[in-house]
Amino acid sequence: MTASSCYTRTWTTQRAPGLAKAKRTLKWQRDPEGMRLRILEAAKQEFSAHGLAGARVDRIAAKAGANKRMLYYHVGNKDELYLAVLEGAYDKIRSEERGLDLEHLDPPEAIRRLIEFTWNYFLRNPEFLSLLQTENLARAKHLKKSTKVKSMHSPFVEMIRTVVRRGVESGDFQVAVDPVQLYISIAALSFFYLSNSAALSVIFGRDLLDKKAKDERLAHMSGLVLAALTGRSVELFEIAKAPKSRSAVAQTV
Repeated sequence: MTASSCYTRTWTTQRAPGLAKAKRTLKWQRDPEGMRLRILEAAKQEFSAHGLAGARVDRIAAKAGANKRMLYYHVGNKDELYLAVLEGAYDKIRSEERGLDLEHLDPPEAIRRLIEFTWNYFLRNPEFLSLLQTENLARAKHLKKSTKVKSMHSPFVEMIRTVVRRGVESGDFQVAVDPVQLYISIAALSFFYLSNSAALSVIFGRDLLDKKAKDERLAHMSGLVLAALTGRSVELFEIAKAPKSRSAVAQTV
């Protein structure tokens, strides 16, 4: 073996551990945003399933294909991770609400679309309801620290305020209700039903989550809210979801 080949072999052997370490580092640093999103998704599932107290950082790391060091590097400690998940959850629903294009719909249709969206969003995202329950049990301790959540809601409130104002001006609505109160009522009608459906199904002896029951609930919620805004009969606004005969409709006017 020549001196040159011996030197090359020695240099390669000494250098190999450093190369392997660099390769391992690059593997998770190459796509930091992708890793952060995987961590947040895993954390959302963990917090919604086990609450803040029951959630385990080890499980979050394993689901994300990461380790604790990566979690702290990309997001922070457990409380910071939980707050990031909460902020992400609110950002997601507010973002989808902006896509409803309520400003360009007739006011009654805009409110109906908001009710339908809220109901269906809660159905599609049960983890969102779980996160809200967890944070309410903590008396909104973490949301109070957020610098983002309040700013997300201001444009949304203004969007509802504009719809209500247009409805009053057009004569479709009789009252200019507080947009915050209106949205809380819409969300509460869906939230309470879905969050308590297991117990309520047993108490009232019916499956509140079968398709017929869910369709009836959506029609009922739309009817209640639109009747309150317009001063007209609840049944008139349930026709689209639960058709009635002309004679039955005439009796409700």
